[in-house]
Amino acid sequence: MMIPPLRFAQLEVPLWVPVTLFAALMQTWRTGLQTRLKGTLSVDAASFVRYLYALPLEFLALLVLLLRFGDEPFAGTGLPFLFFCLAGGVAQILGTLFLVRSFHSRGLVAGTAYAKTEAAQLVILTVLFLGAEIQALAVLGIALAFVGVLLLSGQGFALLRRDFWRGLREPAARYGLAAALSFALAAIALRAASRHGDPQLPLLALGLWMLIVTNTLQTLLQGSWLLLRKPDDLRASLQQWRVAWPVGVLSALGSWAWFSGFALTQVALVRGLGQVDTLLVFFFGHKILKERLGKAEIVATLLIVLGALCIVAPDIHWHG
Repeated sequence: MMIPPLRFAQLEVPLWVPVTLFAALMQTWRTGLQTRLKGTLSVDAASFVRYLYALPLEFLALLVLLLRFGDEPFAGTGLPFLFFCLAGGVAQILGTLFLVRSFHSRGLVAGTAYAKTEAAQLVILTVLFLGAEIQALAVLGIALAFVGVLLLSGQGFALLRRDFWRGLREPAARYGLAAALSFALAAIALRAASRHGDPQLPLLALGLWMLIVTNTLQTLLQGSWLLLRKPDDLRASLQQWRVAWPVGVLSALGSWAWFSGFALTQVALVRGLGQVDTLLVFFFGHKILKERLGKAEIVATLLIVLGALCIVAPDIHWHG
């Protein structure tokens, strides 16, 4: 079902833009809380709680869907939809594990810098292998935002010229790049899942149904693995529910927005615009109310903002 764009006076904005910005905000918040679990939970347990404690909110959302649409759009869910949700869920689990390990090795901002190659990888994968059509201005925007993300790593232009590639010899860098590839594959799989959903469902409802199915499979898979291989980590994730449940709630809200964005437009555009979450991490986690911005930070901020504008510009229309 097609969703009309939002209108703000003469400005026409496609729905995927505010949905993606909301997803980036939720992801920033959730990632910040998740890194605070570093001294409380292991890497595996810290990544598992985002799925486990998202379930109550998602089951409540399922009741709302059933009341609104009945069970027909969901009872007829086919194997292709389930397969792509499973593939996307597994890739997201791996990406989360790699990302948390990267944070443990290098810290939040540096880990995010390497993981943000996801948008660039998505452009390559979707254009070369899936035949996606992305306008040149949007590709330029993704590249500009990516450069800005790297500058916010704290190493300035040296990271672009030399240190980024030299850093690939470090395990943390490889974890970040592996996380990026995993998240890119997850986005592609979930985009494919959206193509196999009930066409009568509004895309935001379809994104919610994708989230419920995917997260339930993720919880069962990773929970079973922890039960068999690391029962102490599973027990710790249950015992620390007071500090872990907000991570699950924010994860559910953010994932709903991401999945809905994937259903609304090309995944490279969604993840490209989503790079603004690094800017949010930078300000909320390091600079706000603490110190003035340096030249590199100002340039990086401008690049990310300019990149975001280039990404959304082809889809925004002005009616004078």
